[in-house]
Amino acid sequence: MMLLANALVGERGLVATRQAGEQARALTADIDELKAENAALRERARRLKEDPAAIERAARRDLGMARPGEIVVLIKE
Repeated sequence: MMLLANALVGERGLVATRQAGEQARALTADIDELKAENAALRERARRLKEDPAAIERAARRDLGMARPGEIVVLIKE
């Protein structure tokens, strides 16, 4: 009886094995998500180095820059 109980709930029992499997799957999903985020950031960095349109969009959005002669209108809520 003691062996059966240990096999189910012991340190290396069925319950612990299932919990470890669930944790491994969750960590794998986290890793996959971080890999996708890193790929997106690498692509954004590449575009900001090479693509003039991407550079202009970022300058306008992040820095509030405008071309000469343009009028910037700020709307506050």
